[in-house]
Amino acid sequence: MTLPTSPTIGFTLPQRGVFFGVTTVAEMLALAAKVDANPLFGSIWVGDSLGAKPRPDSLTLLGALASATQRIRLGVGCMASFPVRDPLVFAYQWATLDLISNGRMLLAACTGLVAGGASAREGAAFHVADRERADRLTENIEICRRLWSEDRVSYKGRFRSFEDVTLEPRPVQQPCPIWIASNPRPPLAGAALDRALRRVAQLADGWMTTRLVAGLARSNWSGIAAALERQGRDPASFPTMAYHNVNLNPDRQAALEESKRFLDAYYGPVFSPQMVEAWTAAGAPEQCVRHLDELLAEGPKSVTLRITSWRQTDQFERLVGELLPRVSVAR
Repeated sequence: MTLPTSPTIGFTLPQRGVFFGVTTVAEMLALAAKVDANPLFGSIWVGDSLGAKPRPDSLTLLGALASATQRIRLGVGCMASFPVRDPLVFAYQWATLDLISNGRMLLAACTGLVAGGASAREGAAFHVADRERADRLTENIEICRRLWSEDRVSYKGRFRSFEDVTLEPRPVQQPCPIWIASNPRPPLAGAALDRALRRVAQLADGWMTTRLVAGLARSNWSGIAAALERQGRDPASFPTMAYHNVNLNPDRQAALEESKRFLDAYYGPVFSPQMVEAWTAAGAPEQCVRHLDELLAEGPKSVTLRITSWRQTDQFERLVGELLPRVSVAR
């Protein structure tokens, strides 16, 4: 089987929506089969959280998706619980998913930090403080890479130490890709911002981001690209993807208002109307095409789209029939 080195258009399943009437598990699996059958798509994505923003478990859902699809890459972005999960157990679970899917898994790990104390409350149950999450992300990436490629691994880290561990099964993909998902924005600046961008260049096989402010993806990508060059890596061949929203409606204001209601129900009322507008391709197809062209001009080479509507199936049909054939990355 030949897989693309970088996904083109992705489709994000809104699995948290099963809690408030957006979708059902059966509908998500049916849409996944349609995505798998459509060559415009290169990947399907699910979200992740243990306690900060609970939803049907990402790993369990990905196992179901591996059985419901044959061709498409299966991703989690971002894997917000990655710094909280035991890396040995996670490495075993992810390697098994890669085996079940015949080498189609794509991990986009992140710190999982959430404003307002949600990530702190989640971490408390696992004795993980917010201030440790970035270092745990780095350590867990190191552990997974070694367990997925070496025999009799011994590791002594700040958070996890073990001796003489050999993981079976190994991932089908060698190496098994790990991206980092991040979207640092003000007030993060200076050394802290440089550290976040440099982490992507040093550790990741790709970068996923969101654009909550126009121009933010461009500025962050500029920093990552410079760091990649310092690492001797080619920015032009480094996979990048925007995690974005879409709502098709001839009335653009109505599309934005429904998207705001969707995101408020999904995450809580934490996104201003301006952030929703920056993060959503909304309106008629030609308006959405212009929006996505502007997004891709900021640096992402690809995009995954989540439908911010209670009419998932209807919107999906419009997405594949009216919008995606006109998006440059899909050609």
